[in-house]
Amino acid sequence: MSGELSGFTVGVTADRRRDELTAMLERRGARVVLAPALRIVPLADDTDLRAATRACLENPPDVLMANTGIGMRGWLEAAEGWGLAEPLRSVLSRAYIVSRGPKARGAIRAAGLHDEWSPASESCDEVIEHLRQRGVRGQLVAMQLHGERQPECTAALEAAGATVVEVPVYRWAAPTDPAPLHRLVDLIAGRLVDAVTFTSAPAVGALLRAAGPSSDAVLDAMRSDVLAACVGPVTAAPLRRHGVPVVAPNRARLGALVRTIVDELPPRAISVKVAGHLLTLRGHAAILDGELRPLAPAPMAVLRALAGTPGRVMSRAALLRTLPRGADEHAVEMAVARLRAGLRTPGVVQTVVKRGYRLPID
Repeated sequence: MSGELSGFTVGVTADRRRDELTAMLERRGARVVLAPALRIVPLADDTDLRAATRACLENPPDVLMANTGIGMRGWLEAAEGWGLAEPLRSVLSRAYIVSRGPKARGAIRAAGLHDEWSPASESCDEVIEHLRQRGVRGQLVAMQLHGERQPECTAALEAAGATVVEVPVYRWAAPTDPAPLHRLVDLIAGRLVDAVTFTSAPAVGALLRAAGPSSDAVLDAMRSDVLAACVGPVTAAPLRRHGVPVVAPNRARLGALVRTIVDELPPRAISVKVAGHLLTLRGHAAILDGELRPLAPAPMAVLRALAGTPGRVMSRAALLRTLPRGADEHAVEMAVARLRAGLRTPGVVQTVVKRGYRLPID
């Protein structure tokens, strides 16, 4: 077997850095279904960003809330293009700067600025609580946005007496080709992927919107059979509100996210001793005595059903219910034949005459 994730299928919803995440998963043996839920688009004419920048120059903020590295860099690069980079850096250097995470801090320091505080959790809620305790009444807070507005954060600061200037650097847009995302929705609902990764909270909403009437089936799958893996707590929050158990690394990094998946997925695999062989079931493959045996969905569905009741006979009618609608008992026989051919080991799937099939456990 070539990697810790061999035999597992992982959905990737990221757009930015998707190639990096895909490569890390594939190096560990996973099969990746790439389906960007959103794409980041620079503001078409920068009108709103320019207006927010002018507002900061005319009325310098007391507090800067830097949410993301890419957003801060984009803001300063846009200001450079307008000839406003030095005046902007000058006013921001006098503000109390809070960076929500290490990437935002890196962008702040690369610009020659200095951040005063950063939350351990990298969450907006912790930033807001810190600013409320510090006191923001009568102060102007510049909130650098990334992707979409954060009305809850803005409302909380305004309730504490601050005036908030939202600085919109990028906006989210639907993927150019929505077909891969709709395919991933079907795979999640059909439990044909083992895990799905999210690197931004808006991607969660985009996936559920793409699911439409199937959103309940998608959420049900992620509550049970499909592992929802998020890069951090901010990304995980929308799924947790839907009652989906989420795994997330302690540090919001792609490498840590992949390591979390490596830790979580293999223990979920079913292992049984059958006819003198060790058989382990992963998402799209069986591992027989340490050898990976990739299987098509129908043979895999039959094997999963048989492994769910090892040693017991399952009738053709019972196995038929595991196959796609419209299949008949002949399809069961075909799936069993393909399963035996894929396993390449006699005796693992046993026929019980006039009754059905079983796995003869040791």
